[in-house]
Amino acid sequence: MASTRSIVDYVVGQLGPDAAARPMFGEYGVYFRGTLIGLICDDRLFLKLTDAGAAAIGDHERAAPYPGAKPAIVVPEALWDQLPVMHELAAVTAAALPAPKPKPKSKSTPKSKKRART
Repeated sequence: MASTRSIVDYVVGQLGPDAAARPMFGEYGVYFRGTLIGLICDDRLFLKLTDAGAAAIGDHERAAPYPGAKPAIVVPEALWDQLPVMHELAAVTAAALPAPKPKPKSKSTPKSKKRART
């Protein structure tokens, strides 16, 4: 079951203005200040497992967002309406993860010079 866009928009809005979602493999990747912090799969929010995120949420469920994935923190729907908690979860998770790798510069091949016709 794929996530509904209205749920994705709501959850991302609760994470704060620095959050965004992008379609990813039929579901959605959740970004905070450019760092991928989790996924929304089957209308559930999964945050990457970090010590800081686990401490901020306290007792929590862990589950894989899809078969074969690493376990992640499942943010209960009961917390989605608590803006300070949601923002803190996003911020501490992003801070605990490595910064995104810069995109490599595209290698542009120089245009070959046209041969002059004689």
